[in-house]
Amino acid sequence: MSKDNLKPFDYNTTRPRLKMAEYGRNVQNMIDHVLTLQDKEERNKYAQAVIELMGQLNPHLRDVTDFKHKLWDHLFIISDFELEVDSPFPVPSKESIYAKPHRLKYPSNHIRFKHYGKTLEYMLDKARNSPESDKRNQFVNSLAAFMKMSYIAWNKDTVSDETIINDLNDLSNFQLNAEEAAQSLSKLDFKSIARQTSNRDTREAREKMQKDRDKGSKDRDQKDYKRHSGGYKSDNRDKGGRDNNNRNYKQQYNKRSDR
Repeated sequence: MSKDNLKPFDYNTTRPRLKMAEYGRNVQNMIDHVLTLQDKEERNKYAQAVIELMGQLNPHLRDVTDFKHKLWDHLFIISDFELEVDSPFPVPSKESIYAKPHRLKYPSNHIRFKHYGKTLEYMLDKARNSPESDKRNQFVNSLAAFMKMSYIAWNKDTVSDETIINDLNDLSNFQLNAEEAAQSLSKLDFKSIARQTSNRDTREAREKMQKDRDKGSKDRDQKDYKRHSGGYKSDNRDKGGRDNNNRNYKQQYNKRSDR
């Protein structure tokens, strides 16, 4: 055979790109053949056969709701939306299939005091925009108490009321009544909160220590049970050995008596 009659090697890199690789090249070749058919009835017949084959090649789609609808959508995707057949479902458009989702906007706000959080700044803005009233003053007092509790949780130590009031004025641009908030802070007892905060980190350590202690006690009980069980077995073996010795001694004694 001459070199001119040799066919070039057929590599996947030289073939057309698969639209959906999970169905394989044979399914794509069959769909390409259906595109060449002129009779619409014949195209419908062959399209139904291809749909059945696609369902057999991917049985996991049977667990998906409306799996037939998904198969027909895949059929149109593989045909590059050029196949004209009577589909029992709405024919998808190329724009709807390949439409890109909208870009998500992630918050990139600057937090002035991270130990207070961004939510506190929102609440302070709401307090500034609300009209003067006793309800607003109570709200500001609650925010000041929350700031002190957050500061103690972050620093794990006591903090002066003056520091909280200065931060409150700084965050609110001196537009809130901080004097009444300072009086409310002096009335609150944060020592118990500080103790709870300091003990929060050691709570898990105590629970882990208790679990280790219970596990060690359980292991010791199992060892004691095994040791006692082995002792009982050894006692039974010793007892059997003594019985055998007594039996042998009786047999020897009877033989000497017969003589």
